[in-house]
Amino acid sequence: MSLEIELLKHAFRKPFTLLYPFEKRELPKGFRGRIEYDMGKCIGCGLCARDCPSGAIEMVGRGRTAEFKVHLYMCTFCGQCVDSCPVNAISFTNEYEYASRDKSKLVFEFKRPVEGVKT
Repeated sequence: MSLEIELLKHAFRKPFTLLYPFEKRELPKGFRGRIEYDMGKCIGCGLCARDCPSGAIEMVGRGRTAEFKVHLYMCTFCGQCVDSCPVNAISFTNEYEYASRDKSKLVFEFKRPVEGVKT
């Protein structure tokens, strides 16, 4: 008898879960998604790569010519790189879906735009 009562109680309630991936949850303020570099602000100091506890940031070059690779499969989304950047060139995005069987698809490269070339 109690099973029928429970079924009737919950039959007319709104479902608690979302129909993911068709419905997406609203992300909270301060959500830590994928890392994004603003290469226009970046001074290439390397603090982000040095301070990353998991070694997910690879820096190629130095100074204003530096380029970065973020190995997302290694990233713990701790935010240390964001906190370490003295010019606020690093931020988190709201992207969080990264399922892949290929590691190379989880490496994001940030290169400086070539001057004089329109994109």
